[in-house]
Amino acid sequence: MIVELRQYTLRPGRRDDLIELFDREFIESQEELGMRVLGQFRDLDRPDRFVWLRGFPDMAVRLRGLRGFYGGPVWKEHGPAANDTMLDSDDVLLLKEIVPVPQQPDREAAALTATVWFRDRPFDAEFTAWFAAREAGAVAALSTEYAVNDFPALPVREGEHAFVWFARHDEAIEVPAHFGVTGTDRLHLLPTTRSAFR
Repeated sequence: MIVELRQYTLRPGRRDDLIELFDREFIESQEELGMRVLGQFRDLDRPDRFVWLRGFPDMAVRLRGLRGFYGGPVWKEHGPAANDTMLDSDDVLLLKEIVPVPQQPDREAAALTATVWFRDRPFDAEFTAWFAAREAGAVAALSTEYAVNDFPALPVREGEHAFVWFARHDEAIEVPAHFGVTGTDRLHLLPTTRSAFR
């Protein structure tokens, strides 16, 4: 599955407004078009940050779904209100699943930690094997999808190589130097009421 990791910087105090609108209007309306709203989260360290995951079976479904949604009636009606909450919506990583994002909507909501590693070349099979052997407790893992973003109205970060993993613990993992990791981001996330990834 192709997955977008989307991080939005919002106007101060507007996160709950966006979450209420998103959970009410933007889940079923996207899924009816073949997309999957995998998870929506409050960033516990940044009160004006909203993080969400959207999945697609492949890039062709992504293109059709995005065209249908952003050109359709739900976005036409509610998009302006959503955009009014945002300062920036262009922090997006395009990823492919290694360990699929779990969908457990009936699970009690608990905080998740997302770790994002960057390096100056793609994360290869050697790295993936090291990570799998490390038994990091990952409940999902993804790495950069290099397909061309054919819906440029929604930019994605380009020229970067990322490996993202989610866990239900906050343990940091030291990556051996020879793997050449150049940067790390850590996100402490709390699922919204309707997040399927909990």
